[in-house]
Amino acid sequence: MDDKQITLIQESFAKVVPIKDAAAEIFYADLFETAPAVKPYFANADMKDQGSKLMATLAVVVNGLRDLDKIVPVAQQLAVKHVDYGVKAQDYDSVGASLLRTLEKGLGDDFTPEVKEAWTVAYTTLAGVMKGAAYPEPELATAGAAPGKKPFWKFWA
Repeated sequence: MDDKQITLIQESFAKVVPIKDAAAEIFYADLFETAPAVKPYFANADMKDQGSKLMATLAVVVNGLRDLDKIVPVAQQLAVKHVDYGVKAQDYDSVGASLLRTLEKGLGDDFTPEVKEAWTVAYTTLAGVMKGAAYPEPELATAGAAPGKKPFWKFWA
């Protein structure tokens, strides 16, 4: 994720903020339609409150993209917490796809191929970090990092 991609993400998210409640509704409607297996995770949730949490979390991540050392530990803790709700590793793919479709609907013509690519890179990177924290496997824990090397998600440092 380069500086230009971070700027694209932050600028596009700024356009979503004024419609954040609608965006959250679109996101969850899309997620439940395309990945109905995740709906039970939210059986006892107040979806308006859940939507607010989603948008607040996205805001923290988007605003922290230039300082990933601060947001990565928070994302890892969030991922581990979500295991208790029954979230599976493959659910991250469904969430990512719904996020992109939500952004496409919410941003319209402003959802350019470059914006889509930036969001895809950011989400894929963060989801990888989160899945690594939530579902550690010995062979995956060290994948991409030779002894003394940085883990893959530290590519920006």
